[in-house]
Amino acid sequence: MTDQIRSGQEVLDEFFTEIASMDGIDNDVADIVINLYREGKLTNTNLSNELARIRGEKTSDKD
Repeated sequence: MTDQIRSGQEVLDEFFTEIASMDGIDNDVADIVINLYREGKLTNTNLSNELARIRGEKTSDKD
């Protein structure tokens, strides 16, 4: 265990840096979450809107 206590900001920054490399995470979803976080716009509404957008894109790609 480390002797250094990290701030909440440091923990969040690390999480959002590593989310794209986590198993089972879709790359498009990870990119959206990371970008919204970096822009300071990671809200339920913004995330829902972006996920709906990529769902629509992926559905139309299958047609």
